[in-house]
Amino acid sequence: MPADLAVIGLGALGLPLAQAATAAGIGTIGYDPDPRTAALPGTDGPLSPAEIRRLLSAGFRTTTDPTTLGRVRTAVICAPTPLGEDRALDLSAVTDAARTLAARLRPHTTVILESTGYPGTTEDVVRPLLEEGSGLTAGRDFHLACSPARHDPGNRIHRYGNTPKVIGGLTPACTEAAAAFYGRLTDKVVRARGPREAETAKLLETNYRHVNIALMNEMAVFCHDIGVDLWDVIRCAETKPFGFQAFRPGPGVGGHAAPIDPNYLSYKGRSLGHPLRMVELAQEVNGRMPRYVIQRCATLLNEHGKSARGARVLLLGVTYKPDIGDQAGSPAREVASRLMELGAHLTYHDPYVYEWNVLDRPVPRADSLYEAACAADLTVLLQPHRTYDLQGLAVKAQLLLDTRGATPTGAAHRL
Repeated sequence: MPADLAVIGLGALGLPLAQAATAAGIGTIGYDPDPRTAALPGTDGPLSPAEIRRLLSAGFRTTTDPTTLGRVRTAVICAPTPLGEDRALDLSAVTDAARTLAARLRPHTTVILESTGYPGTTEDVVRPLLEEGSGLTAGRDFHLACSPARHDPGNRIHRYGNTPKVIGGLTPACTEAAAAFYGRLTDKVVRARGPREAETAKLLETNYRHVNIALMNEMAVFCHDIGVDLWDVIRCAETKPFGFQAFRPGPGVGGHAAPIDPNYLSYKGRSLGHPLRMVELAQEVNGRMPRYVIQRCATLLNEHGKSARGARVLLLGVTYKPDIGDQAGSPAREVASRLMELGAHLTYHDPYVYEWNVLDRPVPRADSLYEAACAADLTVLLQPHRTYDLQGLAVKAQLLLDTRGATPTGAAHRL
C-alpha cells in the first residue's frame, strides 16, 4: 500500500509507532540510515520476532533510501537520544534525522518529534534545521509538533491505543494536524500549550520515576541495615488510599528513558545554572545500586564460608524489564562485570537472551535452570520473568539473593 507515514528511526520509539499505525490501516514506511537497524534483526528490540513478522506481512516496509521521505504526509522523528558521558542528552541522531528530512520536505507535511529532548528542542534545534534545509517555514508551509513517546515495553494493560498522547504544536493549526494523526492511533489526545510544555511533560514523567525509585533504593539499604523488612513496609504503605504510590527498589534502573537534567543543555553549549538537584541525586543513588548488590553478594557468600573469588554465581534475568528481550541500560551488565572482576565464575539464564557478552567475553548460558541453581554457590535474581517458578527456584538454589522482592516471603534473601 502507498505510504502515508514515515517513521524515522526504527528503535524503541519507532517500531511501536509503526506497529500502531500499520494496525490502523495507515500506509507506513520505516526509515533508518543504519542498514542493520533497517533490516530489523535480533530479538532484543521493542517488538518480538513474531510481531515483526506480522508487521511486515501487513505491508510495513523499511528503507535506507531517504528519497522516500518526500512522498509522505506525516513524518515522525523517533531517533534515539541517549545520555552521554557528560549526562547530557546526545541529540546528534535527531539533528541528522532533521537534516535528512529537510532535504525532501514538501509543503503541507506534518512533522512530529517523538524523541526525548530538552524543553526547546523542537523549536530551537529541529525547526531551524528543517527550515534551512527545505526553504519552507514551519507553521506556515508545514506543520511542526512534539509528541513525546510513552511506549512501555511488555505492558499488557497500557498499550499504544489506550495510552493518551500529549501533543504540543508550534501553532494551534500544527497541534490540530498532529492531533488528527494521533487520533487515528489512540483513544485520547492531550493538547499541550506548545512544544516546550510537551517536552517538559516528558522530562517530568521520566524524572518522577527515577526520583521515586531512588527513594526506595535508599530505603532498601537503610532497612537492611536496621533489620526491617522493606517489602512488608511497602505492602503496608500501599494500602493508604491517598498520598502514596508504591515504587520498589532493585539492582539499578535501566531502560531507554534516562533521568534528564535540563541544566545540561549541551546542544547550545550553555547551562541554565538551575540544576534539578533531586534528579542529580537520584542518578547518583540509582547508579550505585549495582555496587550495593555486589556488596550483598560478597557478604552472603562470606557468611556461608565462601569467597567471591572462585564462587559459582548464576544471574537470572539480564534484561531491563521482565518478559521482554531488551537489555538497554540493564544493571545486569555492571553486576556481572564487577563479579567477574572479583574472580567469580558466572553463568546466566534468561528466556529472552540467548547470547550475552560482558567485558568482551561470552558468559555461559545455563541450559537447565534448576540444575544450574543447584550447582551455583549463589543465585542472583535480577529480573523476575513470568516463566520463572520462583518457589521452585528458591527450593533448588543453594543460596538465593532476590533483588526484586519477587520470591515468596522467607524463601530467599531480599535486597
